[in-house]
Amino acid sequence: QVQLVESGGGLVQAGGSLRLSCAASGRSFNGYPMGWFRQAPGKDREFVAAIANWAGANTAYADSVKGRFTISRDNAKNTVYLQMNSLTPEDTAVYYCAVARYSSTRLRDFDVGYWGQGTQVTVSS
Repeated sequence: QVQLVESGGGLVQAGGSLRLSCAASGRSFNGYPMGWFRQAPGKDREFVAAIANWAGANTAYADSVKGRFTISRDNAKNTVYLQMNSLTPEDTAVYYCAVARYSSTRLRDFDVGYWGQGTQVTVSS
């Protein structure tokens, strides 16, 4: 019954912004790092961003999105967000929400315990 449901994807013009949301249900994941991965057509799934599970949480980002994307979470809502600014066609991909398999783990490219179904982000030139 554990589910991660993404929303906020869609079609946007280059230079535009989108805000993705991921709402978890079935149990609380407040004690676990959460983050986002993406998979572009013809490419492997890659790490995008992560946020730690403690107050004053640390964050980690892929080099390709640093300065443009911001990850945040609302533990009261069991939800994680990804604010994406200055989007380019290279950001076009299916974006997947993820919860870390272990409570204490590295943030960058963490081992995943649960995946969302994914939401399509398409950036037009």
